Amino acid sequence: MNALVRLRLAGFLRTGRALAPLLAGLVALGILYGGGRAQPAEAYGVSAVVLFPVLAWQTKILLDIEPDVQRRLAQVTVGVARERTAGLLAAGVTALVAVSVALVFPWLVGGVTGPADPGDRSLLAGLTLGLWAHLLVVPSAVALGALASRASVGGAAYGVAVLAVGGVGAVVLGLSDSVVPWLAPPIMAAARTTAGDAAALTLVGLTVWALAWTAAAVGGYLWRRRAQG
Repeated sequence: MNALVRLRLAGFLRTGRALAPLLAGLVALGILYGGGRAQPAEAYGVSAVVLFPVLAWQTKILLDIEPDVQRRLAQVTVGVARERTAGLLAAGVTALVAVSVALVFPWLVGGVTGPADPGDRSLLAGLTLGLWAHLLVVPSAVALGALASRASVGGAAYGVAVLAVGGVGAVVLGLSDSVVPWLAPPIMAAARTTAGDAAALTLVGLTVWALAWTAAAVGGYLWRRRAQG
């Protein structure tokens, strides 16, 4: 399975398909941080929201690169479960790379403020919250991108529709006055948490929520894969 993960990552890089989501992410982050400097936790919380649709799109691109025949051959060679797991793992690796870039980017462009006192622990707390917010987004974005992939929906138009509905829905349903926030991953709730008082119980609750949503979305992806064959 490791060889299949490397094969898909190599195809993603060598075909140049990685450039589009990378550039889109950098442009979005540039616009975000171009508006002024902010505290790390607050800035990273918004950054995670901005990255969510980009990471989902990146996952769809990675999973769509492999021809259908090659994907079926991989299923025969390593097994159905390993073939599908390899795709999700490869997408997770690329998402973590993008998150690493997003965490470093604001410091390069002066988009965040540091503490006046070198001994101030608020910077470490802000960085920890920011890392948590970005890692919270990764599994949900990968799951959404997988749901939108060609192997899941069977056509490009349906895939774009799934991405659009998932990306917009995550923001709209995640608003503070939403009556059904559980239908979307808690990316908006996480952003609000990083901008305010982040209690440990709240962080645990949002993490469980994100993992539960991801499990449901991955379950839908696997069910769609079985239906598509």
